[in-house]
Amino acid sequence: MATPTFAVSEEKNRWLRDKMAELGVSEADLEETFVRSSGAGGQHVNKTATCVQIRHRPTGIEVKCMKDRSQSVNRFLARREILERIERLSKGESPRDARVEKLRKQKARRKRRATTKYDPEKDNQQ
Repeated sequence: MATPTFAVSEEKNRWLRDKMAELGVSEADLEETFVRSSGAGGQHVNKTATCVQIRHRPTGIEVKCMKDRSQSVNRFLARREILERIERLSKGESPRDARVEKLRKQKARRKRRATTKYDPEKDNQQ
């Protein structure tokens, strides 16, 4: 079964197909279910199933994505996340390593923002 096309750019769809081929993941390996999103939105949220849950059968990795209002975009994002996790697993990284790396990046981002917001040189010039 070919990889479906999602509501993202053709370049991103091509990247997804290439990455799945590179890691040896086929659509048949993925078990996809749709869930109604939670949170604010009222009646619309109760009617539409935009939340996507994907399970990679061979590894048992599960991903749930409800970042966007579009089901198609969520399907793409969930596949991207599952491919990243499979890649980390194949490299031998543990989930803890991924969390530590994510926190390190967040801390660096906060530090960069803090230094750009406050510049002591500008205060002295005024």
